Amino acid sequence: MFKEFKEFVTRGNMVDLAIAVILGAAFGMIITSLVNDVILPPIGLLLGKIDFTNLFITLGGPHFNTLAEAKAGGAVTLNYGLFIGHIINFAIIAFCIFIMVKQINRFKKQPVPAAPTEKECPYCKTNIPIAAVRCPHCTSEIKA
Repeated sequence: MFKEFKEFVTRGNMVDLAIAVILGAAFGMIITSLVNDVILPPIGLLLGKIDFTNLFITLGGPHFNTLAEAKAGGAVTLNYGLFIGHIINFAIIAFCIFIMVKQINRFKKQPVPAAPTEKECPYCKTNIPIAAVRCPHCTSEIKA
């Protein structure tokens, strides 16, 4: 059983998957920082100095000025500002993956179409081998 597990783990696909997960996590952190630290602040400034992390609705209970105060007060909140940030994160990551897959597909070898092995008899319209000089169906002589 241990031998089977060792073979499973050391297969090329499993190692590739592990590397992809690690790189994906690192890429996700970079995109999260890009959105939270670079993209959302200017958008918030353009929209009247809005801090997206503090856009929330308190569900019952008193009003709080910041999300940290609401969490400290034990309030139940609907954090739509954070949700907007996550949507932007997802859109950027999805676009980057789309571009990456598109480029990878561009470099893949395109299959070469196989040379035809049959031709059509001009008299009876059945398929015959390309090298045939006489149709086996109608016995007509085929010109080269």
